[in-house]
Amino acid sequence: MTRLSILDLAPIPSGGTAGDALRNTVDLARRAEDAGYHRYWLAEHHLTPGVASSAPAVLIGAVAAATRRIRVGSGAVQLGHQTPLTVVEQFGTLDALYPGRIDLGIGRSGQRARELRDAPPEPAAPATARRVKGLLIPPPFSFTPAITQAPIFALALALLQQPGAQSPDFAEQVDDIVAFLSGTYRSDEGHEAHAQPGEGADLELWVLGSSGGQSAQVAAERGLPFAANYHVSPATVLEAVDAYRDAFKPSQAYPAPHVMVSADVLVAPTDEEARRVGEPYGLWVRSIRTGAGAMKYPSPEEASAHEWTEDDRALVADRLDTRFAGTPEKVVEGLRVLKEATGADELLVTTIAHDHADRVRSQDLLAQAWADAGL
Repeated sequence: MTRLSILDLAPIPSGGTAGDALRNTVDLARRAEDAGYHRYWLAEHHLTPGVASSAPAVLIGAVAAATRRIRVGSGAVQLGHQTPLTVVEQFGTLDALYPGRIDLGIGRSGQRARELRDAPPEPAAPATARRVKGLLIPPPFSFTPAITQAPIFALALALLQQPGAQSPDFAEQVDDIVAFLSGTYRSDEGHEAHAQPGEGADLELWVLGSSGGQSAQVAAERGLPFAANYHVSPATVLEAVDAYRDAFKPSQAYPAPHVMVSADVLVAPTDEEARRVGEPYGLWVRSIRTGAGAMKYPSPEEASAHEWTEDDRALVADRLDTRFAGTPEKVVEGLRVLKEATGADELLVTTIAHDHADRVRSQDLLAQAWADAGL
């Protein structure tokens, strides 16, 4: 049976606070464990009004303390903003406290953000979609100056590093993390350094990526598991998993490629209820893609008051069209298609709704339907 796991951003609902969101995360994690989910991962986002998951290592500790068996991890630590040593020390501490339960998911978001800021505008994507083994692959989303040149975008890059600091190459950072964990780190001058806690930690190390670029290559060449983002970049998910598998080199831990694929889901007893609860999703995605940062998640009533333009709809179409929303049977069938089209070994689902009760219900309904389907 394919494992099903959770990715949580600790979304802040309109009218709520960061404290509300974080308490909801801890509660949702407890319920995820009871429902049989395999992992509970926390995202990393900064300077966003509607997301409270800015310090995943801290939040992982709170979730691990509140649960007993479920694996807890990051999806993903942004290596462009931290050093390998600090990451290994943080997650080594978590492993020392909760041995055998901690995942370290890493990504190159910090480096990628700088590349987007400094690159010329991307050409408009062709307005065609396709289906591969039944899975919708929309046109690629083109990052525009409205996003990459937004003040909040530049400010985040400035505030997350010391003045003048430069992030090393992602591959070098991953190699340093592996070396600190294994106790084999040597500086360029040949000096040893040992992370404590961290050295010898029983962590699962994952690389997350949205394309067939460096993240997929780094994971493959080091024999690490790879998590591909259908929910963030649905247009490039097949490119990502194919590149990873093509370049994979067996390791002691992973003699064969191991892929997890993410998806946005919302499950409700009826399609009509899923449409009602899910109506704010497009407005929330719009807030991200206009460069304002994720807004506090609106209520269905607040979302219904928004007057949509054609440009608005085009801006969020790929994310709306690839969200699996509806009855348990409908969502399970969508996830089955995603699993078969990508060859995923595991699936990672993320659910956002204004009311915590709707997220809990979605999570519970999906777990039961997935188990009943025997997938």
